[in-house]
Amino acid sequence: MLNKVAVIIVTYNGMQWIPKTLACIPEKYHIIVVDNNSSDDTVSYIQQHYKTISLFPQQKNLGFGGGNNLGIKYAIKKGADYVFLLNQDAYLNSNTIDSLVKMHKSNANYGILSPIHLNGIGNELDWNFSTYLEDKHVNEINIAGFNTEEKHKNSVYEVPFVNAAAWLLPLETLNTVGGFDPIFFHYGEDNNYCQRVLYHNLKIGVVASTFVRHDRINQELNPKIALEDALKKREKQLKVNWADITENKLFEVSQRKKNLFKKFMISLIKFNFKNAKHKWAEIKLINRIVPQIKLSRQKNVVKGRLYIDE
Repeated sequence: MLNKVAVIIVTYNGMQWIPKTLACIPEKYHIIVVDNNSSDDTVSYIQQHYKTISLFPQQKNLGFGGGNNLGIKYAIKKGADYVFLLNQDAYLNSNTIDSLVKMHKSNANYGILSPIHLNGIGNELDWNFSTYLEDKHVNEINIAGFNTEEKHKNSVYEVPFVNAAAWLLPLETLNTVGGFDPIFFHYGEDNNYCQRVLYHNLKIGVVASTFVRHDRINQELNPKIALEDALKKREKQLKVNWADITENKLFEVSQRKKNLFKKFMISLIKFNFKNAKHKWAEIKLINRIVPQIKLSRQKNVVKGRLYIDE
C-alpha cells in the first residue's frame, strides 16, 4: 500500500475523550495507541471495542514524548511512510490526513504539517492555536474554513511552531530529526522538536481547509502556584530556551545564577525565607538541568533517528 499512514495516540486516563477520538479516525489507517499506565478504563475499552488497534500498555508513564517515540518506532518497523500524531482529546475530520499527505507531496520541504485546530465544539479557532499564527493568516483561515470558494482554501501557512496535538510527520523528517528529546517529560517537547526541524532546514506548516477539534481542558491561571509546580514550569521554560539548537543562549546561565543568588541573599537579609527558598531551589534546578541541556544540544545537531532506534 502506497503512502502508509500510522496514527499514533498516547493515552493517559483518556476515557473522557478516547471513544470519540477513535470513532473519528477512518478505518483505513493503522492506529497505534501507547497507554501511559492509565488508572481508568482506557486500556480495557480499546481492547474490547478495537481489536485491530496496536495497543501498548505501559507499566509506567513514559511521558508524551517517550510514548510517541515508542509508537513511532513501531510504525517505522511496520513500513509507515507517514505518522500522524493525534492527542487523545482531539477529533479528526474524515479527510484531514489525506489532505495533509496530498499537501506534503507538493511541498516536500515541510517537515511538519498540521491541520487548523478548532475548539472542541468546532465553531471557532482554538485560542492557543491562533496565537501561533500571524493575524492576517488567522483572518484568512477563518474565511477559508467557512467558505471553501475562497482563494485561501488550499494554502499552507509557514509557522515557527505549532503544538503537537495533530502532526503529520513524513518518514524523511523522522530519518533526519528523530523523535522527541527525553529531557522533556511533559510539555516543551513539541517546542524543542520544532526547533530541531527548523535547524535541519525543514519547514513547519498549517494547512487551510483541514481541521481537527481540540477538546482541551481550559485551565485557569493560578497566581498561588506551589513551589514544586512553579519549578516544573520554570524547568520547561529554561530547557526550551537553552536547548534550542537554532541559537546558543547558554551564555545566559551564569548571569541568571548570579541574579538569583543576589536575590537569594537579599531575601535572607530581609528575613523573607519563603522567597529565599524559591531562589535557592531555582539555582539547584539550573545546576541539575544544564548538563542535560549541553548533551542534548550536542546530540540534536546530528541527523538521524535520534531517540527512536535507541
